Amino acid sequence: MNEIEEFLRKHRVTEVEAIIPDMAGIARGKIIPRSQFEASESMRLPQAVMLQTVTGDYPQGGALTGVTDPDMVCVPDVSTLRMVPWATDPTAQVIHDCMHFDGTPVAISPRHVLRRVLALYRAKGWRPVVAPELEFYLVDVNKDPDLPLRPPVGRTGRPETGGQSYSIEAVNEFDPLFEDIYEYCDIQELQVDTLIHEVGAAQMEINFLHGDALELADQVFLFKRTVREAALRHRMFATFMAKPIEGEPGSAMHVHQSIVDIESGKNLFSGADGNATDLFYGYIAGLQNLTPALMPIFAPYINSWRRLSRFTAAPIGVQWGYDNRTVGFRVPHAPPAARRVENRIPGVDCNPYLALAATLAAGYLGMTQGLKPGPPLTTDGYQQAWQLPRNLEEGLSLMGRSEALAEILGEAFVKAWIALKETEYDAFFRVISSWERKHLLLHV
Repeated sequence: MNEIEEFLRKHRVTEVEAIIPDMAGIARGKIIPRSQFEASESMRLPQAVMLQTVTGDYPQGGALTGVTDPDMVCVPDVSTLRMVPWATDPTAQVIHDCMHFDGTPVAISPRHVLRRVLALYRAKGWRPVVAPELEFYLVDVNKDPDLPLRPPVGRTGRPETGGQSYSIEAVNEFDPLFEDIYEYCDIQELQVDTLIHEVGAAQMEINFLHGDALELADQVFLFKRTVREAALRHRMFATFMAKPIEGEPGSAMHVHQSIVDIESGKNLFSGADGNATDLFYGYIAGLQNLTPALMPIFAPYINSWRRLSRFTAAPIGVQWGYDNRTVGFRVPHAPPAARRVENRIPGVDCNPYLALAATLAAGYLGMTQGLKPGPPLTTDGYQQAWQLPRNLEEGLSLMGRSEALAEILGEAFVKAWIALKETEYDAFFRVISSWERKHLLLHV
């Protein structure tokens, strides 16, 4: 705790936000006065926090965490210690790891699931390098969830009405907001790179610099919170829903990924002659083979599946191709040292820890099992047959039958994830939508 105490003294911190990422990627935890944080050994939270759905419900029965509803010990990771830039008083935040009282990790903790996969890579002498790209929408303040979302008003006093892909002027509409976002990111040492305007009305994309998978998952986790907080201060909402607006493209979290040798630092996707290696092709084959069963992680909500449709910049299959944005796995043009695969399937609504764990797990199995991919697709992927599950139910069924996923991600996690998603699906299914009232009320 010495390093943490020094940080708190240096920044004159008065309170600490002790947080953990739950299954949805929501920050849970406690706000603790500095004196109490320094004096206590650790924070405790019920293990059931990990099984809380986005609606605040829990799967039936206590078998997933123990029928006595036990606590877990939350241990601060000093590498994640940062200031909270939007707080009125000097406030720090630190991400915690979830442990049992005997010191073993909580198997269903998303941060542990990613650590588990990364440990497999380390055992091989490999290190994944990732670079996430996050799309999100800015929308007008919406107090009534029954009303559709609308683009916010920018500096011209008029909302966007059409596609403004890559428009600098469209980004400039919200310059004050983005100045705050970049300032907040700088204070938190979030390594954001470029900002672009995407296809949708007031849809933006911010890319991260490539780096360590766990560090990037932490940064994405904090970044989502940062953008939402900054938007609120400018009287608008920022949403990371996968498909927030009817008739507009969905929002993705594309992940660029490569594997380097820990000792030499060389990209294992390229050989000495500059050509692609068997490990490169095996990685792609693993993604092709396992992605259908991983879809409940890449598309975790009913809304997520609305994004995945033809001709909307979202893939419908597991084909791969060179610089082909219509397929699930794109290989960008790059020199041999930067050879990488872009997974275009995850929605931005996914948990970053689990999405990175899932895509890296698939690639790992493909490399270690010597799998071979199909030929690269050189035509329009939207003209091909649908290869992904069509809904969450189908995806959960595939995940539940996959022995490989249970082994690499952990059987306890897979069981808990399926139970959580089934509970959320049941809650959604009980709701009667406005579409049903509009088209069925007086016509059937």
